[in-house]
Amino acid sequence: MEQKQLAQILAAHLVWLISENKFGEKANLEGADLRDANLEGADLEHANLQGADLGDSDLDGANLRSAILRGANLEGAQLEGANLEYANLEGANLEGANLRNTRLFSAKLTGANLRKADLEGAHLQGALLFDANLEGANIKGVTR
Repeated sequence: MEQKQLAQILAAHLVWLISENKFGEKANLEGADLRDANLEGADLEHANLQGADLGDSDLDGANLRSAILRGANLEGAQLEGANLEYANLEGANLEGANLRNTRLFSAKLTGANLRKADLEGAHLQGALLFDANLEGANIKGVTR
């Protein structure tokens, strides 16, 4: 996806959030190719990113609260300090992702691949981790 098109989607989504769903448009990035995208600090609360390719993207400090990321590819993504509270990450690929100090309160991580992910200091209270692959993951300082 071109940066200009992505910027337009993000701007319309921000209007949608600020206007409490009256104006703008909720971001629908289902299946989008966002590999290597710079989304640092982006506000994607409630956005649809189902099946999107966010591999190696920068989402440090991004707000992904209640976002749909089911089946998304986040391999090698930078998510340090991101807000993923209530996000749906079922079956998502987070292999090697940086999730340091990420808020994952009540996130759905059922069947997610967190192999070799860095979860140091992540907040996982209420997160669903059934069948999640945590092989080789750094879970130092995780709060549960």
